Amino acid sequence: MRKLLCLYIIALWAGAQPAIATRQVVLSTTVPRTQPVTCPGYIASNVSQTGDGFVAELTLAGPPCALYGMDIKRLKLDVRFDTKDRLHVHIKDADGQQFQIPDNVVSLDSGHGVRNASSNLRFDHLHDDLSGFGFRVLRGDQVIFDTVGHPLIFEDQYIEVTSNLPADANIYGMGESPDFLRRNPANTIKTLWNRGSPDLFQQNVYGSHSIYMELRDSQFHGAYLHNSHGMDIVLANGTIQYRVLGGTADFYFFGGPSALDVIDQYTELVGRPSRIPYWALGFHNCRYGYKSVYEVNDVIANYSKANIPLEVAWTDIDYMDRTRDFTFDPVNFPLAEMQKQLAYLHGRGQKMVLITDPAILYNSSYEVYARGHEQDVFIKNPDGSEFIGQVWPGYTVFPDWFALNTSSWWSGELKRYFDQLPIDGMWIDMNEAASFCTGSCGTGKPAGSTPPYPWTLDPQPPHRILDVNNTFLVPPYAIHNQEVELSDLTIETTAKHANGVSEYHVHNLYGHMESKATHDFLVNYRPNKRPFILSRSTFAGSGALVSHWTGDNSATWKDLHISIASAFDFGIFGIPMVGADICGFFGNTTEELCARWIELGAFYPFSRVHSALAYAPQEIYRWKTVAEAGRRALSVRYALLPYFYTSYQRSVENGWPVARPLLFEFSRVPAVVDNDRQLLVGDSILVSPVLVEGATSVSAFFPAGLWYDWYDYSVIKGTNNNVSLSAPLEHVNVHVRGGKIVPTQEPAMTTTDSRKNDFNLIIASDEHGAAMGELYVDDGETFDTAARWVQFSYADKSLSIGQRSGQFKISQPLSKLVLLGVAGVSNVVVNGSSVHANFKAANGSTVITGLNIDLNVKSVITLK
Repeated sequence: MRKLLCLYIIALWAGAQPAIATRQVVLSTTVPRTQPVTCPGYIASNVSQTGDGFVAELTLAGPPCALYGMDIKRLKLDVRFDTKDRLHVHIKDADGQQFQIPDNVVSLDSGHGVRNASSNLRFDHLHDDLSGFGFRVLRGDQVIFDTVGHPLIFEDQYIEVTSNLPADANIYGMGESPDFLRRNPANTIKTLWNRGSPDLFQQNVYGSHSIYMELRDSQFHGAYLHNSHGMDIVLANGTIQYRVLGGTADFYFFGGPSALDVIDQYTELVGRPSRIPYWALGFHNCRYGYKSVYEVNDVIANYSKANIPLEVAWTDIDYMDRTRDFTFDPVNFPLAEMQKQLAYLHGRGQKMVLITDPAILYNSSYEVYARGHEQDVFIKNPDGSEFIGQVWPGYTVFPDWFALNTSSWWSGELKRYFDQLPIDGMWIDMNEAASFCTGSCGTGKPAGSTPPYPWTLDPQPPHRILDVNNTFLVPPYAIHNQEVELSDLTIETTAKHANGVSEYHVHNLYGHMESKATHDFLVNYRPNKRPFILSRSTFAGSGALVSHWTGDNSATWKDLHISIASAFDFGIFGIPMVGADICGFFGNTTEELCARWIELGAFYPFSRVHSALAYAPQEIYRWKTVAEAGRRALSVRYALLPYFYTSYQRSVENGWPVARPLLFEFSRVPAVVDNDRQLLVGDSILVSPVLVEGATSVSAFFPAGLWYDWYDYSVIKGTNNNVSLSAPLEHVNVHVRGGKIVPTQEPAMTTTDSRKNDFNLIIASDEHGAAMGELYVDDGETFDTAARWVQFSYADKSLSIGQRSGQFKISQPLSKLVLLGVAGVSNVVVNGSSVHANFKAANGSTVITGLNIDLNVKSVITLK
């Protein structure tokens, strides 16, 4: 959010190109290379088998390359077959001096180990006379990663690994940066260096995820580099090339063969997505710029008056006393009034979430700082003094998550905060970590020397003199970070952590480590109650701790479009609970854009409208057409809550994303390899939004099969072609996939009330008159809860309800069946006995109401 100075934001929105975004060219000498680098590579020797792999020594094959630093002459190769479909290839310095991510920061699954012959993957190492040691990873006879012919470069501050790609390769993932779904195989640079700047197209932003998937011959495979250093991943010249600023070459390969298999295998390694409370699937509202708690009260009331469901009321930094963490503005957001608001929300089945930033005001009279200073929890300069940046409260210090006392200090501050106001979830922001100046900008200033509030950096302080000889400040290889240098707008890369490691090595881990500390607090503070945490900065494995929104987007049609691919990316990254700021964060949205955005945003896994200071309010009740579009789209979302929740449980168990591209379900259809203009919710619901200004129709792609209109039950016979659909301003096209059974409930104004309603089943017959589906139910709140999986199977006008597992008691009966593509039904027989029901014909389909079927037992329902 708000992450940059207001003047910079406004200049950016107006189309100006600030100097800070272009000066990187001065330092960068690196572009995609068209000629191979002349480096000797390595020679493998002393290869020896282990129980589940083998090890070898690698020795520099000739004179040092010294491309971007000092070549490391002796390496160790460690190959392990973790599981049948996961291969671990680790190339590290033999002396163990290069930084590696500690296990307690990102805990990786070690697998159970399998024999080489038992694996679906194979590892071959070869020697090339020109490039030295190279290796190939194969799935069957297909080579899926191939470094042969490209020298391994392994230096103290630069590692380069290059693999061949087929022509016009289909590559997905790698980020975080706003982009289209399919990466351009001839011209892509994905930079992994967390930065708290607006969502500029194809530029690195808040998180770092090196996982990628490739679709080849209708099958997927994947690769992940476990390394926290800044890096470029370059697609060019028929290769994928990793250029990394240190550490080791710690690779994991995943055999797939489906997209969901790769994500399953990846999340098994880094951590399954966290369980969310059911209420998180409701609709959320926020704004940066609410002037008082009373204005927020009015917003809550206005949603109710407009008959638009509102699940969670969020408040940005406005509620804080002078933007200081764990405080409340005594005039505009007094604690007593915030407590009243929370009680009011809870009384109506609604929730409250507030924001917290990691930057702590550097002022000895601020007790949060004083306690942290006493416990020695803040990041230091190389000379041992506290590193001082500048964020919303003024001069600030930053928690050092590696320090011995930081977790207990952070938990203590959060406990004081929650004891006053027991909010329902946490929003942790600015945790790249963001700072508004470069270097320790407060060094030498006494604690309490705070700039006037609000501090706007007007005029901006001059850029500090850069020590170009310090390779932690200016590495020999300049990754394509979209700032002047690595330290701009964040913590200085030379800053020291308590374990002696420089920020240079662990910068990309900062938000992940805050997420872990915050998650640990919440599960201890509320035992057995699922926490909800929304984090801006993420890393591999963050999905096990937090959810994510895609940050500071803008109110443009392009941002609306790109939001779909961003959601898909985070599905690959193992963070399925994701969404973009509906209607855009920066800029004044338009009525048409906001209407179209809520029609799409109603189907993001995380659905929240959010806007920035200095722009017009955009709560969706403010325009007649937007309000109506929101009511319609959100009524579909709330009806689909059981389906959303079931799909999310698949994320918890298998890592599978909730929001998916058509590609994941129809990998054999070439036309969908770059389709990021439609969205699948789970595997059964297809959303085809309008993404073009002024359009009243949408060209939607329908894979082969039957697709039923959500609203009127009309059917489209998909032929792997586009179909023109009518899309008036207040309407979004939603289709149910033939062959699927979708559980629903009648929508209400909150998830709590929706869950009280009877269940319905939408049975969408395929060409053979068959369909399948499932329902997952638990209490939606605790960890150690009973649960129930119910399975549905339909064929030949017979519906079977089976119990896969679980003891949870489902209180609501199944009272309605919607038989899509099935006409002429006039009788229902449940377990051999005819039951009373009501029947209605609708567009070649049948709607049956008045049923009372217990979902806790096996049943066979025959339709005649």
